[in-house]
Amino acid sequence: MTPETMVRQANQIARFFRTAPHDEAVAEVAGHLKQFWEPRMLRQLFAYIERGGTGLDTLVLDSVNFLKMPGMLSDTSR
Repeated sequence: MTPETMVRQANQIARFFRTAPHDEAVAEVAGHLKQFWEPRMLRQLFAYIERGGTGLDTLVLDSVNFLKMPGMLSDTSR
């Protein structure tokens, strides 16, 4: 997917959970990404963030850091 589409979709997820307390929202966004984004989409998101993550909501950035914690993602190699 294009970077613009990826950013838009990730930010839409963050907006949906924005009203929850921050820690809960981070976990919800991370859970949504883990459950509904296929591994290659997650890899693309991770790479985009490593290149600066321009335009991503801070809630998405925090959620990706949460996902990168040991044991959170069992396999993103597909």
